[in-house]
Amino acid sequence: MSSWVVEYASEESNNSNSRVRVDVDERREFLEAGCDPTASDLPLPADAFLRPAISLKDQVVEMTWRRGGTEGSLDPTVYTGLVGTALLCLRSYEATGDRRDLQLSAEIVDTCAAAAHISNRHVTFLCGRGGVYALGAITAKYTGDETKRSFYLNCFLEMAQEKALPVGPEEGGFGMSYDLLYGRAGFLWGALLVNKYLGDETIPTDVLMPVVGAVLAGGRAGASHNTACPLMYRWHGTGYWGAPHGLAGILHVLLHFPLSEDDTKDVKATLRYMMSNRFPHSGNYPMSEGNPRDKLVQWSHGAGGIAITLCKASEAFPNDREFRDAAIEAGEVVWKSGLVKKAGLADGVAGNAYAFLSLLRLTGESVYEERVKAFASYLYHIARTGEGSGGAEHAYSLFQGLAGAACLWFDLLEPQNSRFPGYEI
Repeated sequence: MSSWVVEYASEESNNSNSRVRVDVDERREFLEAGCDPTASDLPLPADAFLRPAISLKDQVVEMTWRRGGTEGSLDPTVYTGLVGTALLCLRSYEATGDRRDLQLSAEIVDTCAAAAHISNRHVTFLCGRGGVYALGAITAKYTGDETKRSFYLNCFLEMAQEKALPVGPEEGGFGMSYDLLYGRAGFLWGALLVNKYLGDETIPTDVLMPVVGAVLAGGRAGASHNTACPLMYRWHGTGYWGAPHGLAGILHVLLHFPLSEDDTKDVKATLRYMMSNRFPHSGNYPMSEGNPRDKLVQWSHGAGGIAITLCKASEAFPNDREFRDAAIEAGEVVWKSGLVKKAGLADGVAGNAYAFLSLLRLTGESVYEERVKAFASYLYHIARTGEGSGGAEHAYSLFQGLAGAACLWFDLLEPQNSRFPGYEI
């Protein structure tokens, strides 16, 4: 990682007269975690992140697209591949209005759509065809290319007709999982994104609700051994709780759909089961059913991702104060333990910072804006060492690398409009 990030952080710290200072104890926590002790102020103001965001975006494009995007095996996914770069460019366009980023996003998506292995079996947004088709339709809408918009939308609608999607466990399920990363919840999330940008009913409700029903049926079948928890899902035999493979991600998606009284009751009871089984000393959440390990605080596993789901639950059920309280408590866990070494969205500081943005939108409390800026500032320091990347292969990817940090920095320009990429609508 080049030194521009740290140089810019130091420059902004020295030149700006308006700084949100952390108190002495919080400052000590940052320093003990590995921050540069020569930095005069932490965190930086929101507008300090624009230029670094653009610069890091350009570096991500250079490393993932210009140097390697058209050669060798192409990874056409949002999670670790080129479509994640396309999503970052789209975020940059939305933040700056620079149509070069929009055109670049469209170009990357078109290349990925043409890749032979885009016909893989996954239909999800993060790791399958759903991400390519959804972003293709969105970028085509922005560019005004009606022909391409129709093409990608038709591709998504054709994918929605696949027989496995609305089939529940009673018919065998056709081998499709229910999770966000590879399963039915990930398809539903992609459809939600298409409808957000292209209009309600672009992907019709009568197409989506049978899939919602299949997800609920699968959860009930998976929880048949545990009367205390109405819904449970297994991925490769493990009942995960986190966002990509488990309860947090699946429930988060279900909360966006109209649910019957019985369905709502089961969703609430499952959330309450999770809340009641937090680790008593830390307040953190297990990574999977019955797992005693209390070490992971991130979007993939632990309070980082679950806090965002609880914020959505509080929004969906405003009369149930317990979900709001639990979201706030999960946010405290992230504040105390979520300043991890990695930078990305899945397992790093960028992903954890989005929990504070969700809490800011939920509560309106300025403390969360200060906290997300503190985490965003810390990204400068871990990026300098190179420890924030997800290894050489995915060092600049959206979920495992530095592209996630750039997305966060763009979202800090308008915190009230921020959304965790691939998770929040």
